[in-house]
Order: sequence, then structure tokens, then C-alpha cells
Amino acid sequence: MRAVEPANPVKAPAFGVEDAKAEPVKFEGVTAILGAFRAEVTLLQDELAERQEHNIEGIKFAAGKMNGKPVVIVWTGVGKVNAAMTTTLLIEHFKPREVIFTGIAGGVNPELHPGDIVIAEKTAHHDMGTVWPEGLFFKGVKNRLTNLENPVFFRADERLLKLAERAASKAGLMKIETVDGPREPRILRGVVVTGDVFVASEKKRQDLRRRLDADAVEMEGAAVAQICYQRKIPHVVIRSISDKADAGAVVDKQMFYILAAQNSSSLVSEMMLLAGF
Repeated sequence: MRAVEPANPVKAPAFGVEDAKAEPVKFEGVTAILGAFRAEVTLLQDELAERQEHNIEGIKFAAGKMNGKPVVIVWTGVGKVNAAMTTTLLIEHFKPREVIFTGIAGGVNPELHPGDIVIAEKTAHHDMGTVWPEGLFFKGVKNRLTNLENPVFFRADERLLKLAERAASKAGLMKIETVDGPREPRILRGVVVTGDVFVASEKKRQDLRRRLDADAVEMEGAAVAQICYQRKIPHVVIRSISDKADAGAVVDKQMFYILAAQNSSSLVSEMMLLAGF
């Protein structure tokens, strides 16, 4: 996710009341697909066959089949807490065999442009650690399940990484218009970093690149990756660049959001077509 959607105040459902006994989807080996923006997941939900709706703790999950594969798709909302809460609910109710997080991000790698895609080989929280006089020292918190310290970087599942790369080469992604004419999106295995801030600062972008070797920055991926790491569930985070995380990020995000979201969702759809369960 790259920017907060306009606030639409609504009355929240009473916790644990609405459809509290929703039954898990009746499929074996379900793949979980999550995205922070409603539009990012709607593109994928529209592809579902045998669609079922599950309302759990006020969050709507769409289950069904995509290209013949059982999936459950959900909109997490913005930020790490929303993403972690939704991921945990999904895992508890649907027991997924793997988790894919998809959506848009700001480009930190100067060679990346709107429409390009980063398949996260690893993710990290860029706002977690200890602040010393010299600055922030990155450090993982303890895993609540093992009492061992989490790593700074959470590595994606190698099988899912390879599947995403194969899908990217076959998905027919939208080309990016440039002054020199249309160009194919660049696909990069890289580092995605996560924090509860929207980055629109050249100084911060450079700092993330220098200190974490980041290729893209967003607001949910590492939270989802941490849950999957602690629960031992294979995962991958896939991000399509919507802006360059600099002073022009807000304007660029509005301009390139649809292109970035479509490319990201097309890649995930192709993954389901190629997946051999």
C-alpha cells in the first residue's frame, strides 16, 4: 500500500459478533491472497469461480477457485496492524498452505519506475529497532511462539519466488508509456521494506536504500511476512511500483496506481494458472 484511502467513517461491527461461527472454505490446500487496497483485491476477486463470502469479525473474505486453484482473497486495509490482524484471522479460519501479498509500492531502487515489479526475496520493518543518538538500529522483536528473536529480514519461500518469476514472464503485463515509447515492465527479485509511514522524501528514500538495500517501500509486507515466518507458512510479497517515494510520490501514485495494481494482480492470477498443486 502507498497512500491512505479517503476516510469513510462507518460504525464498526461488534467484535466477535458478526458471523463469528463462519465455516472455513471447503477446499484443501487453499492459497491466501491479500492486498491493502480494495481495488487491488477486487481485480482478483472478480476472477473467482464458485465464489463464497465469509464475514469474520467484520472482515469480508472471498473464497473460490482461480484458474482451477482454491484461493481465499481479502482486503487488509492500510498499515502493519491491519495487515497482521487480517492475516492472523485468515490463517486461523482457512489454514492456507501459502500466502501471497500483492499490491503497489514506492520505488527505492533508482532504476525502478512506475509499473515495474519487485518480487520480494526478503522483507524487513524499516521502523523497528532501537533509536540511539546515532540513529535507528534495526533489530527484530522476540517471536511470541518460540521466545527467540526474529530476524531483521524475513525470507520468502523459494518455490513461490520461482513461480512468481515464471508468471511474470508469461502474464502479458501492461506496458509503461515513456517519452521513448512503450516499454516492458522490469521484473526484479529484491528487498521490500515496510513501515507505518507513507514515504514521500528523497532523503528517506536514499536512507532506506543505503541502510537496508531496499528496492521498494510500502506499509504491510513485512508484517504479513513476520506472521508467516512465526507460523511456518510459505509466503511471498509482490509489489508493483506506483511512484518513486520522493516528493512527487503522492501525485505519481494517483497517476500510476491503476497500471501498477493491474500488473501486480495479473502476475498473481498467472501464478495460479501455472501452479501445480
